[in-house]
Amino acid sequence: MEYWTPASALVVAAHPDDIEFGCAGTVARWVSEGAHVTYALLTNGAAGSSDPNMTRQRLAELREAEQRAAAKALGVEQVEFLGHEDGLLEPSLEVRKQVVRLIRRVRPEVVVTTDPTTRYFADRYINHPDHRAAGEVTLAAVIPGSDTRLAYPELLDEGLEPVKLVGVWLMMNPEPNLVVDVGDFIDMKVESLRCHVSQLGDDPSEDVGFVYGMAEFSAAKEPFRYGEGFRVFRFDLPWRTPEPETQLSEA
Repeated sequence: MEYWTPASALVVAAHPDDIEFGCAGTVARWVSEGAHVTYALLTNGAAGSSDPNMTRQRLAELREAEQRAAAKALGVEQVEFLGHEDGLLEPSLEVRKQVVRLIRRVRPEVVVTTDPTTRYFADRYINHPDHRAAGEVTLAAVIPGSDTRLAYPELLDEGLEPVKLVGVWLMMNPEPNLVVDVGDFIDMKVESLRCHVSQLGDDPSEDVGFVYGMAEFSAAKEPFRYGEGFRVFRFDLPWRTPEPETQLSEA
């Protein structure tokens, strides 16, 4: 898969800071190349603390402000919050319709979300169920919700016509078919991540080191140092006819 920059993109993730860890370098590159990017966070992030003095309401407010700051650091001005409870996200029909409405309203060329099939990262990390749910519900919203006119006829009454996407990019995928060179934007990625003070704490060095390390790992087979990997589906390319198998004649 060859790299390309979409004219516009909608990034759908579960929590504030998922985008910064997953694809902020690519977002920074897209914005620098003229793309209009919108963020959508499905949960309020209210469960992301073990501080005994923190409340869910206060944390949700903090994390919304942090996410807006992180987006602004990359030049992303439009951030949507759907407000579902952190840790309890399900790929329900209700949430799917909300994402369909969002896609039709924003009308991006590309939707970016988390890969719902990723359950583990080697033997180091069990993927958060909200991450999987966010990817599952977003893919279900993409097809057939966003592009089929009669899938949600009530949305037509809101003036929300279907939209044909150019592609879908899945982040948090262990076997990407595209690695984006983010070497010129890795510092911007880290800058946006640093906005999530409630998650990084007083010493963000471990998380920052993780980001640089993962970017180097993703680009290990590439001719550049820092990368972000995606499983990319592109819908505007012609189908390729498979090459016929070579027939071996019998001796």
